[in-house]
Amino acid sequence: MDYNAHLDEALNKLHEEGRYRTFIDIARTRGQFPHALWTTPEGDEKPVTVWCGNDYLGMGQHPVVTAAMKEAVDAVGAGSGGTRNISGTTVYHKRLEAELADLHGKPAALLFTSAYIANDATLSTLPKLFPGLIIYSDALNHASMIEGVRRNGGAKRVFRHNDVAHLRELLEADDPAAPKVIAFESIYSMDGDFGPIAEICDLADEFGALTYIDEVHAVGMYGPRGAGVAERDGLMDRIDIINGTLAKAYGVMGGYIAASARMCDAIRSYAPGFIFTTSLPPAVAAGAAASVAFLKEDQVLRQRHQTQASILKLRLKGMGLPIIDHGSHIVPVIVGDPVHTKALSDMLLEDHGIYVQPINFPTVPRGTERLRFTPSPVHGPREMDALVGALDKLWSHCALNRADLAG
Repeated sequence: MDYNAHLDEALNKLHEEGRYRTFIDIARTRGQFPHALWTTPEGDEKPVTVWCGNDYLGMGQHPVVTAAMKEAVDAVGAGSGGTRNISGTTVYHKRLEAELADLHGKPAALLFTSAYIANDATLSTLPKLFPGLIIYSDALNHASMIEGVRRNGGAKRVFRHNDVAHLRELLEADDPAAPKVIAFESIYSMDGDFGPIAEICDLADEFGALTYIDEVHAVGMYGPRGAGVAERDGLMDRIDIINGTLAKAYGVMGGYIAASARMCDAIRSYAPGFIFTTSLPPAVAAGAAASVAFLKEDQVLRQRHQTQASILKLRLKGMGLPIIDHGSHIVPVIVGDPVHTKALSDMLLEDHGIYVQPINFPTVPRGTERLRFTPSPVHGPREMDALVGALDKLWSHCALNRADLAG
């Protein structure tokens, strides 16, 4: 077999469809987020404003976080030195898990190296703990949830996105005695819409199912203490397993689940994705714990974040741009073609110093390709004016079906 020819074929297909992903080399400037330096293909450095980052609140450069990380590095060094079972559990990991359990009002929390791994490992392990388990999964769940459900070897049912009537039909069709879990998200990251948490919890109560919610795009940003949409809506006590990330609003790295002590202990004991992975560096755990503790008390960043998102959506709507607005902080602008989306992204970067990555299939369905903007509390009037002006110029003067837009 000509292995290189097969690799070339696979990569060429992405190029032909306009879906080939290009990494943009940026260096965030400490203390000046969302500003960064972009290293061009020619090796030059140019200033850019980051409009697509997941550091939603700018906590990745907050002095509280960086000070905690520096202190931990000075105290214990860089890596953890092992898996959680073998020398990789430190006071920093335990402190972070205690902060997360308290955040969500659960008896325990379990730390993973990412929220992807937390979803995958937990959902793929649950059928080992509950033989005959049926997992009901929202059709637009994140890839990590889909992968965990796919690998678990148990039965699965996919219900139409946010369609509780369809979910009810699927639950009614199955054995009432079978163990069940409903897996869904609080905020779906590509459209920014909310999951019907209360209605799903009602069905779970009626049919004796566990509830599993991914709050990745909500923790730190919603609720009185930043525990997510379930906290905001007073529903955390009705959720059995909460998944969250430390790499978005909290500005660091890692993922976790929060649940009963018995559930966390069982996942800890049975999930290969937890057992066989080196634990997070202590400095990362220290920074994350400081970020979680800080955002439990700070309301200003959350309020400013929502305000900036509302302002951006209002201004883009006023320009007549095709944005999706479900009331969350995520601002998708639909372009509808991968080549055009990439061209717009390139022009924003090269001509206006605005960095926003194109979002294409398979992340979103074909024909819904988009630019996804993530305003933060530190995207001020100057940055907002520059973005709106650039989009107005490009959208007004470049018809999306013209050949010159495609380059």
